[in-house]
Amino acid sequence: MERIDVAVIGGGVIGLASARAVAARGHTTCLIDRWPRPGQEASTHNSGVIHAGIYYPTDSLKARLCVDGRERLYRFCRDHSVPYDRCGKLIVAATTEEVAGLEALTAQGHENGVDDLEVVNRPFLRRLEPHVAGVAAIWSPSTGIVEAETLVRKLTRLAQGSVHLLPGTWVTGGTPNSSGIEIHTNRERLLARAVVNAAGLYADDVSTMLGGETFTIYPVRGEYAELLPRACHLVKRPVYPLPDKSGHSLGVHLTRTTWGSVMLGPTARYQTAKDDYEGERLPIECFHESATRLLPQLDLADLRHGGTGIRARPAPATQVFADFIIRADTQVPTLIHAAGIDSPGLTACLSIAEAIVPLVEDVIT
Repeated sequence: MERIDVAVIGGGVIGLASARAVAARGHTTCLIDRWPRPGQEASTHNSGVIHAGIYYPTDSLKARLCVDGRERLYRFCRDHSVPYDRCGKLIVAATTEEVAGLEALTAQGHENGVDDLEVVNRPFLRRLEPHVAGVAAIWSPSTGIVEAETLVRKLTRLAQGSVHLLPGTWVTGGTPNSSGIEIHTNRERLLARAVVNAAGLYADDVSTMLGGETFTIYPVRGEYAELLPRACHLVKRPVYPLPDKSGHSLGVHLTRTTWGSVMLGPTARYQTAKDDYEGERLPIECFHESATRLLPQLDLADLRHGGTGIRARPAPATQVFADFIIRADTQVPTLIHAAGIDSPGLTACLSIAEAIVPLVEDVIT
């Protein structure tokens, strides 16, 4: 049985960044991922937005790690030639009644340390986005976009020098003991002094299999549409409505990608299956209705179905806000959770990794 200091379960951006950060401290580390290559779930099925840190309750993990993480991510992208654009974004009030919502959201962002936000008038909005309708907007110059697939590939290449990667490997069970946790997989058994649970949609299952505490990850599917190439000139940067009052999404928004296409979405729908990306997809007319609130001149014929993603939300539909779960397990102290990482997990991935390191070192040193 192979013995190792740290086993990281889950090969998304959180698992990759965490494995690399832990290995950089001199700990023998492996990364277990059930897919043949990393980043096949939420890490590459999202809007690719680098968030500023506006929306989240002050002093929450999401707020703190997003604000810190965005700057780490911008530096990483610049230093490692990952395509990105610090293009800014607009959060648009469609009516005068929504302006108060912009002001409240701006105040929340300022509380979180996002000090470059401003509420701008219609002429300012039209200068930046002449085709977008609205009476006012929040201008967030710290928001940007990143090419998530390239980010995953770069994190993978950097990890390969110090992390033993185990693709196509999944956890089937495990036993905590005085030396750590014995992990059973479909291929072999490992004894790890500490385990980082970054298993995304399956983090609750992994916790149970390793003897940890019980919690529930709720799959929330987000669907996208795309603007046809002839309509992509209508949007230059991320354009958002005010966030959905349910707290389950930031609203169906428009995002220009680093390669020039424009995504519309995501929607948010709780579902039972963790692997159902395509069943009962919304008709394209639903996306057109949302899109024309921001782009009134957009024709239905300018839209086509896009991709889908499934968020790993750690709370039911009745709960408005749910924070990341980043801590040691209450029953198995050698099990460290990086679970319930929905948005802004991509933005915060490098900061989450830095938060994981001391939790691991508390266990193995």
